[in-house]
Amino acid sequence: MQITKAQLIAEMLGLTEKSISAAKRFKTLNISILNFKKTVKQWSILECIEHLNLYGEFYLPEMQKQLLETKYKSNPHFFKSGIIGNYFAGLMKIKNGQIKKMKSPKDKNPKNSALTITTIDRFLKQQKQLKIILEQALTADICKIKTAISLSKFIKLRLGDTFRFYVYHVERHIIQAEKLVV
Repeated sequence: MQITKAQLIAEMLGLTEKSISAAKRFKTLNISILNFKKTVKQWSILECIEHLNLYGEFYLPEMQKQLLETKYKSNPHFFKSGIIGNYFAGLMKIKNGQIKKMKSPKDKNPKNSALTITTIDRFLKQQKQLKIILEQALTADICKIKTAISLSKFIKLRLGDTFRFYVYHVERHIIQAEKLVV
Protein backbone atom coordinates (compact mmCIF):
# COMPACT_ATOMS: atom_id res chain seq x y z
CA MET A 1 0.00 0.00 0.00
CA GLN A 2 1.29 3.45 -0.90
CA ILE A 3 -0.38 6.71 0.09
CA THR A 4 0.73 10.26 0.71
CA LYS A 5 1.76 10.81 4.29
CA ALA A 6 -0.71 13.69 4.58
CA GLN A 7 -3.57 11.39 3.47
CA LEU A 8 -2.56 8.67 5.91
CA ILE A 9 -2.32 11.08 8.86
CA ALA A 10 -5.62 12.73 7.88
CA GLU A 11 -7.35 9.32 7.77
CA MET A 12 -5.90 8.39 11.18
CA LEU A 13 -6.94 11.73 12.69
CA GLY A 14 -10.44 11.37 11.23
CA LEU A 15 -10.91 7.90 12.71
CA THR A 16 -9.51 9.12 16.02
CA GLU A 17 -12.05 11.96 16.11
CA LYS A 18 -14.85 9.44 15.53
CA SER A 19 -13.56 7.33 18.41
CA ILE A 20 -13.39 10.38 20.68
CA SER A 21 -16.98 11.33 19.78
CA ALA A 22 -18.20 7.81 20.53
CA ALA A 23 -16.38 7.74 23.87
CA LYS A 24 -17.92 11.08 24.82
CA ARG A 25 -21.36 9.61 24.05
CA PHE A 26 -20.51 6.58 26.21
CA LYS A 27 -19.75 8.94 29.12
CA THR A 28 -23.39 10.08 29.10
CA LEU A 29 -24.66 6.53 29.67
CA ASN A 30 -25.67 4.98 32.95
CA ILE A 31 -23.03 2.71 34.53
CA SER A 32 -25.39 -0.27 34.23
CA ILE A 33 -25.50 0.21 30.46
CA LEU A 34 -21.71 0.62 30.33
CA ASN A 35 -21.30 -2.73 32.13
CA PHE A 36 -24.09 -4.56 30.24
CA LYS A 37 -23.18 -7.76 28.37
CA LYS A 38 -25.44 -9.48 25.87
CA THR A 39 -23.80 -12.82 26.75
CA VAL A 40 -21.27 -13.92 29.36
CA LYS A 41 -18.64 -14.39 26.64
CA GLN A 42 -18.99 -10.87 25.22
CA TRP A 43 -17.35 -7.75 26.59
CA SER A 44 -19.25 -4.78 27.96
CA ILE A 45 -18.70 -1.25 26.63
CA LEU A 46 -16.26 -0.55 29.47
CA GLU A 47 -14.39 -3.80 28.81
CA CYS A 48 -14.01 -2.82 25.14
CA ILE A 49 -12.62 0.55 26.21
CA GLU A 50 -10.33 -0.96 28.86
CA HIS A 51 -8.93 -3.36 26.24
CA LEU A 52 -8.02 -0.31 24.16
CA ASN A 53 -6.49 1.37 27.21
CA LEU A 54 -4.26 -1.65 27.77
CA TYR A 55 -2.99 -1.44 24.19
CA GLY A 56 -2.60 2.32 24.46
CA GLU A 57 -0.35 1.88 27.51
CA PHE A 58 2.11 0.05 25.26
CA TYR A 59 1.76 1.70 21.86
CA LEU A 60 1.43 5.40 22.72
CA PRO A 61 4.70 5.65 24.71
CA GLU A 62 6.45 3.50 22.09
CA MET A 63 5.33 5.70 19.19
CA GLN A 64 6.15 8.89 21.10
CA LYS A 65 9.59 7.61 22.10
CA GLN A 66 10.54 6.59 18.58
CA LEU A 67 9.34 9.92 17.18
CA LEU A 68 11.32 11.92 19.74
CA GLU A 69 14.50 9.85 19.45
CA THR A 70 14.57 9.49 15.67
CA LYS A 71 17.40 10.64 13.49
CA TYR A 72 15.04 10.44 10.51
CA LYS A 73 13.70 13.97 10.39
CA SER A 74 13.34 14.09 6.62
CA ASN A 75 9.84 14.50 5.36
CA PRO A 76 9.10 12.23 2.39
CA HIS A 77 5.82 12.86 0.64
CA PHE A 78 4.68 9.21 0.43
CA PHE A 79 4.26 6.39 2.91
CA LYS A 80 4.81 2.85 1.65
CA SER A 81 3.62 0.09 3.93
CA GLY A 82 5.91 -2.78 4.89
CA ILE A 83 4.85 -6.38 4.24
CA ILE A 84 4.41 -7.34 7.90
CA GLY A 85 2.95 -3.98 8.87
CA ASN A 86 0.43 -4.10 6.06
CA TYR A 87 -0.54 -7.62 7.16
CA PHE A 88 -1.12 -6.56 10.80
CA ALA A 89 -3.01 -3.42 9.78
CA GLY A 90 -5.13 -5.54 7.42
CA LEU A 91 -6.07 -7.86 10.29
CA MET A 92 -7.47 -4.89 12.21
CA LYS A 93 -9.17 -3.04 9.36
CA ILE A 94 -12.91 -3.41 9.06
CA LYS A 95 -13.76 -4.81 5.63
CA ASN A 96 -17.22 -4.53 4.11
CA GLY A 97 -18.61 -3.65 7.51
CA GLN A 98 -17.34 -6.93 8.93
CA ILE A 99 -15.09 -7.22 11.97
CA LYS A 100 -12.98 -10.36 11.96
CA LYS A 101 -13.13 -11.94 15.42
CA MET A 102 -9.81 -12.55 17.10
CA LYS A 103 -8.71 -13.90 20.46
CA SER A 104 -7.24 -11.25 22.72
CA PRO A 105 -3.90 -11.88 24.44
CA LYS A 106 -4.41 -12.72 28.12
CA ASP A 107 -2.67 -9.56 29.34
CA LYS A 108 -4.96 -7.40 27.17
CA ASN A 109 -8.23 -9.13 28.10
CA PRO A 110 -10.25 -7.02 30.58
CA LYS A 111 -13.04 -9.59 30.98
CA ASN A 112 -14.73 -9.36 34.38
CA SER A 113 -12.67 -6.35 35.48
CA ALA A 114 -14.23 -3.89 37.91
CA LEU A 115 -14.50 -0.84 35.67
CA THR A 116 -15.93 2.63 36.15
CA ILE A 117 -16.41 5.82 34.14
CA THR A 118 -12.70 6.58 34.70
CA THR A 119 -12.00 3.89 32.09
CA ILE A 120 -13.49 6.23 29.48
CA ASP A 121 -11.57 9.20 30.89
CA ARG A 122 -8.29 7.27 30.46
CA PHE A 123 -9.27 6.41 26.90
CA LEU A 124 -10.06 10.02 26.04
CA LYS A 125 -6.71 11.11 27.47
CA GLN A 126 -4.96 8.47 25.35
CA GLN A 127 -6.79 9.57 22.21
CA LYS A 128 -5.74 13.16 22.83
CA GLN A 129 -2.15 11.94 23.13
CA LEU A 130 -2.55 9.98 19.89
CA LYS A 131 -3.67 13.11 18.05
CA ILE A 132 -0.53 14.92 19.21
CA ILE A 133 1.67 12.02 18.07
CA LEU A 134 -0.04 11.91 14.66
CA GLU A 135 0.46 15.65 14.18
CA GLN A 136 4.13 15.36 15.19
CA ALA A 137 4.58 12.60 12.62
CA LEU A 138 3.83 15.02 9.79
CA THR A 139 7.43 16.25 10.01
CA ALA A 140 9.12 12.85 10.36
CA ASP A 141 9.94 9.90 8.12
CA ILE A 142 7.24 7.40 9.11
CA CYS A 143 8.74 4.78 6.78
CA LYS A 144 12.18 4.74 8.41
CA ILE A 145 11.08 5.15 12.04
CA LYS A 146 10.40 1.68 13.48
CA THR A 147 8.33 0.72 16.51
CA ALA A 148 8.16 -2.45 18.55
CA ILE A 149 4.89 -4.37 18.75
CA SER A 150 3.21 -5.72 21.86
CA LEU A 151 3.47 -9.37 20.76
CA SER A 152 7.25 -9.53 20.26
CA LYS A 153 10.33 -7.41 20.86
CA PHE A 154 11.86 -8.86 17.71
CA ILE A 155 9.28 -7.57 15.23
CA LYS A 156 9.38 -3.88 14.37
CA LEU A 157 6.91 -2.04 12.16
CA ARG A 158 7.19 1.19 10.24
CA LEU A 159 5.63 3.97 12.28
CA GLY A 160 2.97 4.53 9.60
CA ASP A 161 1.97 0.86 9.82
CA THR A 162 1.86 1.08 13.61
CA PHE A 163 -0.50 4.05 13.26
CA ARG A 164 -2.72 2.03 10.93
CA PHE A 165 -2.71 -1.06 13.16
CA TYR A 166 -3.42 0.92 16.33
CA VAL A 167 -6.11 3.24 14.94
CA TYR A 168 -7.91 0.43 13.08
CA HIS A 169 -7.82 -1.60 16.29
CA VAL A 170 -9.42 1.27 18.20
CA GLU A 171 -12.06 1.66 15.47
CA ARG A 172 -13.08 -2.01 15.57
CA HIS A 173 -13.58 -2.03 19.35
CA ILE A 174 -15.44 1.29 19.36
CA ILE A 175 -17.86 -0.22 16.84
CA GLN A 176 -18.11 -3.33 19.02
CA ALA A 177 -18.96 -1.12 22.01
CA GLU A 178 -21.48 0.95 20.04
CA LYS A 179 -23.42 -2.22 19.20
CA LEU A 180 -23.99 -2.70 22.93
CA VAL A 181 -25.82 0.58 23.43
CA VAL A 182 -29.42 -0.49 24.03
